[in-house]
Amino acid sequence: MSDSFDYVIIGAGSAGCILANRLSESGKYTVCVLEAGPPDWNPYIHIPAGFMKTLVNPSVNWMFEAEPSEGTNGRVIATPRGKTLGGSSSINGLVFNRGQPMDFDVWAQKGNLGWSYADVLPYFKRYENRIGEHDTTYRGTDGEQTVTDLEWRHPLCDAFIKAAVGIGIPENKDYNGGIQEGVSYVQRTTKGRLRVSAAKAFLNPAKKRRNLSIRTNAHVMRIELEGKRATAVRYAVGGRHGVEHVVEARREIILSAGTINSPHILQLSGIGPKELLDDLGIEVKHHLPGVGENLRDHYAPRFTARAKNISTINELSRGPRLWAEIGKYLLGKQSIVGLGPTLVYAFWHSNEAIRNHDLQLTFAPASYKEGVQSQLDNEPGFTVASWQQRPESLGWVKARSADPFDKPRIQPNYLSAEEDKRVLLAGMRLCRRIMATPELAPYLDYEQYPGEHIQRDDELLQVARERGTTTYHLMGACRMGPDSDPTAVVDSDLRVKGIKGLRVADASIMPTMLSSNLNAGALMIGEKASDLVLGKEPLEPIMDAIQH
Repeated sequence: MSDSFDYVIIGAGSAGCILANRLSESGKYTVCVLEAGPPDWNPYIHIPAGFMKTLVNPSVNWMFEAEPSEGTNGRVIATPRGKTLGGSSSINGLVFNRGQPMDFDVWAQKGNLGWSYADVLPYFKRYENRIGEHDTTYRGTDGEQTVTDLEWRHPLCDAFIKAAVGIGIPENKDYNGGIQEGVSYVQRTTKGRLRVSAAKAFLNPAKKRRNLSIRTNAHVMRIELEGKRATAVRYAVGGRHGVEHVVEARREIILSAGTINSPHILQLSGIGPKELLDDLGIEVKHHLPGVGENLRDHYAPRFTARAKNISTINELSRGPRLWAEIGKYLLGKQSIVGLGPTLVYAFWHSNEAIRNHDLQLTFAPASYKEGVQSQLDNEPGFTVASWQQRPESLGWVKARSADPFDKPRIQPNYLSAEEDKRVLLAGMRLCRRIMATPELAPYLDYEQYPGEHIQRDDELLQVARERGTTTYHLMGACRMGPDSDPTAVVDSDLRVKGIKGLRVADASIMPTMLSSNLNAGALMIGEKASDLVLGKEPLEPIMDAIQH
């Protein structure tokens, strides 16, 4: 089969959903969205606590794995990515976190014009429907993406916040406002009892438009080129031996398949490093050495403790108490069924002399078996995790073969940069410092993992290697950059260098890591990309926001 549209969007994740909405909004253009996964009908997608199920469900999750490395003590690291309408926004931890203003200013300083904080803030605001306390200089209220405050409260969370304040970390009720630094309960992409994924916020309202076609279970095999122009997308329905289809793009193809799949699709299409493509027997259509390079991720070791004198989520999730929590949830009351994996955030710094907040801490009154966020411990417990906000370790994504159904190889090279080790150690010691405060003393029975006998830097680093894991924030494998950057894949308009009619718009284009979870940033990229594709004038920069 063959058909044609003005625009073809590959991937219905955070950026893809918002692009589909904006490009089809006027009715002037026909738009086709290709999503490899199924519709988002799985009920666990919509129930916040359902993340524990979707993290290990191959029907809605690509179930990628990162290869062993020295930084992981030779372990394979599970690397979930959403494979359904909404992409990873349908299976993530629901936290909404934009990052620091400085993050985007660094993008602009690296030669990416139009991507400073003042430039991108209007796009963050345009898609946001902020419910709760906020400053309108920084927050939007007219968009489709609902962002709410976590209303559920627990004495352990309150004690953690008081403990952080006690050691000098200020309470900050809006880390997405002018200043990120501080501690607070998290903000979430929820409304009422349910998750608000990118599909629910942006794709659902557009589904009835006659000029929008949404095709699920459509596994993209490659982008077809005529010379140096992208003209069509070949995809299969029904798996490796399914029926192949070709959809033509009269204007542009926008690749929004995510940090793993976007570089993989480019490589399968013959766009990438010549040496890699030659080794795999893929015809080189365009040598672009940066495709798949510059991969980064946040890497987090977690401290777990046994709790005393209090009930935690561990006990509430079993037996009659779980049924009681389910009942409360169905009645619209606060319940653990309405929770994600992280309830409290703290942002601080690893060096008092610099005070450049480069650490993120998370807290939950729950603990997981072997540190895996899909199985709770049986005994009362809580978890404190930390990670470096701006890691310097660089990895890669590489096609495993010329077969589009073979999963790509993924190597983040965790802890390969010395600075990452220094900052991570500072974060681990900060976790322990908070755990040892008088505010948490009534509830701390003992440190379960790694245990108080582990004290030296080399011992703590070994703990990080043995039990640290991804925070699911992969980015950068199709990096945006100027012509002077030899590993840049797209320019500041997100156009693939050397190829006409093809852009990339998702977290893979991020030049450097954001000090945050990445869903909010990916949505912003999709929002800004829609104006770039349509040739609209950029939104007016918000200069008032840079006063801080």
